[in-house]
Amino acid sequence: MPDSSDKGCETRPGPTHVAVIMDGNGRWAQSRGRPRLFGHHAGAKRVREIVEACPDLGVKYLTVFAFSTENWKRTQTEVAGLMSLFRRYITKEARALRDEGVRVRFIGDRLRLDAKLIALMDELEQLTRDNDRVHLTIAINYGSRDEVGRAIKRLAEDVAADRLNPADVTEETLARYLDTHVLPDPDLVIRTSGEARISNFLLWQSAYAEYEFIDTLWPDFSREIFTGLVASYGRRDRRYGAVIA
Repeated sequence: MPDSSDKGCETRPGPTHVAVIMDGNGRWAQSRGRPRLFGHHAGAKRVREIVEACPDLGVKYLTVFAFSTENWKRTQTEVAGLMSLFRRYITKEARALRDEGVRVRFIGDRLRLDAKLIALMDELEQLTRDNDRVHLTIAINYGSRDEVGRAIKRLAEDVAADRLNPADVTEETLARYLDTHVLPDPDLVIRTSGEARISNFLLWQSAYAEYEFIDTLWPDFSREIFTGLVASYGRRDRRYGAVIA
């Protein structure tokens, strides 16, 4: 049976790749009598603090869930405001991210995004392509089932075109078709706001990740909380299904 106890476990290296479901922006704003977009703006500022904390904690890769394929169901006002926020964030932070050694990537289906946002995403990826201090991946219009579906379609096209032998298809083959094919799998996945679900985020990649569900709303998530969660990860005994004598 799985055993999540970390009692008596020696401290292990911290996570190399942390993924975050940044939840609670809207509720944070509403609790203050402000519109939901006010919370999204506060949450965007929090991303910078967490990115800056990564090098000191040994976190090389940070992946954040910014907008899901299901988020289109929100009001037109909120969706439009989020898209505007993404454009402003990229424009405002681009040079600082480059100068601080952050490499930025975007994952998700870009086809539904507007042309200006796509162009800004492309420019930021190009601007930071030579950086290696921290790898920041931002998931926009991302859903894991959608990602796997797109990956399987591309794999099937390669099989049909005789570029790939069906007999050679393995788990590793499919992984090469995913949006995250250049990234290591996440070691730790954090969800804020008290919700205990993974919301279609990195389902394939997180098969052996550790999870932390915390009550803190994303705009209140701090460097100190992040540091504590990274330290807690180092005390966990990760067996990957094996029994360690």
